[in-house]
Amino acid sequence: MENKRNKFLTVTAAALAVTAVAVVPASAASPFSDVKESHADFEGISTLYAAGIISGYPDGTFKPDTNVTRGQAAKMIAGALKLDTKEVEDPKFTDISASNPYYGSIAALVGLNVITGYGDNTFRPNQTITHGDLAKILASIPTLPELESAKNHEASEKVTRGQLATFIAEALTKSNPETPETPETPETPETPETPETPETPADAFSLSILHVNDTHARANELPKLATAVKEQREAKKNVLTLHAGDAFNGTLYFNEFHGQADLALLNEIGFDAMVFGNHEFDLGASPEGHQALADFVKGAKFPFVDANADFSADAKFTGLFTDLISSEPENGKIYSGIVKEIDGEKVGIFGLTTEETVDIASPDKVTFTNYIEEAKKAVAAFEGMGVNKIIALTHIGYNDNPNVDNDILLAKNVPGIDVIVGAHDHTKLDEPFVVDTNTVGEAKDATLIVQANEYVKYLGTLDVTFDGDGVVTEYGGELIDLGKVAEDETLVKLLAPYKAKVDEVNNKEIGVTLKEALANPRASETSLESVRSNETALGNIITDGMLAKAQKYTDKTVVMALQNGGGIREAIPAGNITVGQVITVLPFGNTLALMDATGAELKAAFEVSLKNAPKENGGFLHIAGAKLQYDSSKEVGSRVVSIEYLDKATGKYVAIEDGKTYTVATNAYTAKGGDGLDMFAKAYEEGRVTDLGLSDWENLQEQLLSLKEVKTTTEGRIVDVAKKQ
Repeated sequence: MENKRNKFLTVTAAALAVTAVAVVPASAASPFSDVKESHADFEGISTLYAAGIISGYPDGTFKPDTNVTRGQAAKMIAGALKLDTKEVEDPKFTDISASNPYYGSIAALVGLNVITGYGDNTFRPNQTITHGDLAKILASIPTLPELESAKNHEASEKVTRGQLATFIAEALTKSNPETPETPETPETPETPETPETPETPADAFSLSILHVNDTHARANELPKLATAVKEQREAKKNVLTLHAGDAFNGTLYFNEFHGQADLALLNEIGFDAMVFGNHEFDLGASPEGHQALADFVKGAKFPFVDANADFSADAKFTGLFTDLISSEPENGKIYSGIVKEIDGEKVGIFGLTTEETVDIASPDKVTFTNYIEEAKKAVAAFEGMGVNKIIALTHIGYNDNPNVDNDILLAKNVPGIDVIVGAHDHTKLDEPFVVDTNTVGEAKDATLIVQANEYVKYLGTLDVTFDGDGVVTEYGGELIDLGKVAEDETLVKLLAPYKAKVDEVNNKEIGVTLKEALANPRASETSLESVRSNETALGNIITDGMLAKAQKYTDKTVVMALQNGGGIREAIPAGNITVGQVITVLPFGNTLALMDATGAELKAAFEVSLKNAPKENGGFLHIAGAKLQYDSSKEVGSRVVSIEYLDKATGKYVAIEDGKTYTVATNAYTAKGGDGLDMFAKAYEEGRVTDLGLSDWENLQEQLLSLKEVKTTTEGRIVDVAKKQ
């Protein structure tokens, strides 16, 4: 852990006295259902359990292979040292309030200078701890002997709960060499005043939440999700499975089946609730309107929750929608919220969809109201029903546009929400993010925020324990990498007919024939010509399509479009173009975004784009609607010679001015600061980016179809003046 202070106080041996414990023999019965005798850390875990230092989770598990957070490590160490965690001095970390379950342990160890925080005055209790960090902590306790087991790991390797138990058990048993290693009947030790995990109160309730989001028609990945969900359900009890929205749009599975392929597999996996994402409303402007969405809802073997969406004006949802909270929800219906009874306990779940949907999708007659107001109403309704464990299933973004809505603001503004399962900005939260202060910095009961990235890459897991008042007392969460999970054969068979159709369409010709290939060059020993360092005809067609499409979605003048060269993956050969070939050019499922940026920011972005010129850079920006001149012989950061955009009113090119703000089109990856474009990341954080949610490969296909002649030569949009000299 990084040092918060420059000087360490001397830690007295008396303050950190270690009480020896007896080693539990390997033949002893396992204290936890998931810690078998064959487990590498069985002895250490059993020893601490027998000593009363740990008690595990209420479901009878210990989760030995889960990574330990800084807060959990502090609690276990303080328990082993029998420290007073009640009468402690406030450590004054900005991210820990007195309501935090690890507050007392952290404060006690900080007071003895065993642990410290970070230079920004935070402790980061939910950050996982490495073996290097742990070694520093253990070394600061003079009463602990040198641990052989702690030497067998790389410093950067993360510590698991089982490993930490083994280290502490070794330290406690070694502290008294006269203690026999394997007594036949170990003495029952006195229970420490502050064990690592206190005995669970009788009214405590533990819940395991499995969650996915932004699956975007990746039906082909759902068989892996099914396997992971099944394994989690077998290992845990009191399990909720939630989908945080955006199942629609992104692959040919949606183009062909409008959600039905995904629904067949989602029904087989089994969900408890789903909220609508903005992409669920993409078809509202089509001749059929929201018929596909209505059919999706009707066919679902789970209910939908959405407290700030009103479907009442669209006749297609008649009989499917109510703005009430139901304690007896039906599958295939939409509610403001629902109450699930799990192991005799009531859990409330309500949904929220971003208000940006009006601008970035086609909701038509479906309307949206303020997320904070509706959340407060939902919480009040649940509490009126005697429900004190409340989950918000949201599609508003973890830390998205603060001018509209996001999960952090929701947690700070609305008391009573215990867990937020989020989506929309495709954030990968490796562990739960805790909000325990309100908008003015006052302490509040913890709200846990989780999100599982995108495209069925991960299954999110959250294990949370509530006290009798519904307050979160313990939690742990992680993402399961589905790339390492085998496919469920039942779902593979279920997917087969849909996959056969998609494979057929993949080979379907779009109706455009190329006389010459649209090249996608890469640098070689004989040539520096590359899509990552030079203008290309394919890059021009892509950006032309982006510019034309973006202008249809705003009244502002879109002056240029930008596409990163690293995102253009394949050439299109001569001959009849197929759908599959278009997709392989832009395979990442990126979406079109509008961004307001200053001339100075655009200039800085192009400097990053050109930093490796004339060599390759994946962040090299192709452009439409503008011309760029640069000098690759100049120093990095000073290479832009001129940037001009085409003034459509005069038909002339006009120089970009540093102090003016311009609207540009790009893909969502670039708009969020990908490829080191920090100035764009800043624009995104400040709410100057709107993701239109339009598929990049579909835009390219549409642009190709619109051309009378497909040019396979460049136009001088990007010119290196050094080559003219």
